[in-house]
Amino acid sequence: MKKIILYGLVGLFISCANQQKCETVSNGFIEGTGQSVTLGSEATVDVFKAIDKAWLERDYYTLASLISNEGNFTHDDNSVSTNADEFIAHIEAGYQESIEKNEEWGWITNFAFSVKPTKSETGDYANENGEWVCARFTGSNGDVYEEWYQIVNGKLVTWSSAKRENK
Repeated sequence: MKKIILYGLVGLFISCANQQKCETVSNGFIEGTGQSVTLGSEATVDVFKAIDKAWLERDYYTLASLISNEGNFTHDDNSVSTNADEFIAHIEAGYQESIEKNEEWGWITNFAFSVKPTKSETGDYANENGEWVCARFTGSNGDVYEEWYQIVNGKLVTWSSAKRENK
């Protein structure tokens, strides 16, 4: 019985020993910054999902709560919004245009994943703040969109969209 207790205590001490910190796994690079890329968090993808849902449902109150009022948002037509109101106005204009053309409003989100650049060796870069989500969408008309979302403290601060038209 004493041996069982002794083995149990030894096992307990071994299992509670300090674990060595693992090296952060990364790959890729960001030219001129000394940065590499690591996987981001599911929490950032969840913020993206909330943005996507509010956008699809035209829930502009929720959408505004997820967008920084000091941002840079580049639309696929190269126009730029700098705050939530401008961003939402652009979305609504796109919705109205789709109605006028008798096009279905909607899309399929093909994928989304989160990444985070490592701290730079050469300076302080804005991309180090928060995490980034890369997402692809296929519109109801077949157009494909590639988008990047920079999310800091649960808010969208930078966004860019590129469109590949279905011809």
